[in-house]
Amino acid sequence: MPELPEVEVTRRSFASAIAQAHIVAARLGKPLRWPLGCAPENLVGQQVLAVRRRGKYLLIDLDRGLLLLHLGMSGSLRFAASLPPPGVHDHFDLHTTQGILRLHDPRRFGAVVYARDEQDPIARKLLGHWGLEPLSEDFSVAAFQQGLKNSRSDIKQVLLAGKVVVGVGNIYASEALFLAGILPTVAACDVSPQRVQRLHSAIVQVLNQALETGGSTLRNFSNADGQSGHFQQQAQVYGRAGQPCHTCATPVCMVRQGQRSSYYCPSCQHG
Repeated sequence: MPELPEVEVTRRSFASAIAQAHIVAARLGKPLRWPLGCAPENLVGQQVLAVRRRGKYLLIDLDRGLLLLHLGMSGSLRFAASLPPPGVHDHFDLHTTQGILRLHDPRRFGAVVYARDEQDPIARKLLGHWGLEPLSEDFSVAAFQQGLKNSRSDIKQVLLAGKVVVGVGNIYASEALFLAGILPTVAACDVSPQRVQRLHSAIVQVLNQALETGGSTLRNFSNADGQSGHFQQQAQVYGRAGQPCHTCATPVCMVRQGQRSSYYCPSCQHG
């Protein structure tokens, strides 16, 4: 599933190219996770002002509204001056004076939703529960500590839930916990202030490293230019069960948490 780095990499790959473009047509394919919320022709004539990100959503600011776009589990965007005719898995095309933005989503868990603004009930429903942005100034150690201290859930599960900090997906949570030396099964409230500070730094470090390497491509992720990510090739523990830890040579372990695989080094990471 595309997480914060993949969504941000996607945003950066087309945001400047589509800015100030005017929409000339919009096409819907098979139904996505949620309805568009307006007739496609209502988008025609609007101008794209900017492209932002909130959590795993891309926010396309229009002069008369907002498009909220989610890549789902298998979605990706392409933006180009021209594209081939849409295929069976191409479910949304936004034709503009500066190119075509296309959502390709084989599993159709993605979404494109129109809202009047971020105070619109549908926007509040989709965005209102997200926690702190980990690459923003709001993500302070104190705020992170406050969010963790009342939860007895496993620290890995708290990171994935997105209510304390948003966008730290499965790969990045495993990698950050390894860098911080914390087992994924430790209760969030039991992580000491010193270890919270290490985890805070590790989250920022891992996400920035992922951005620098174009995100992670495990199956079919690519940015709007069609380029794959390479972070997974630098992973310390993720996907390496049974292989020696790069730090101590102890075999990396895997445990299932909430139907997700967590990878850790039993020597480098502690309770």
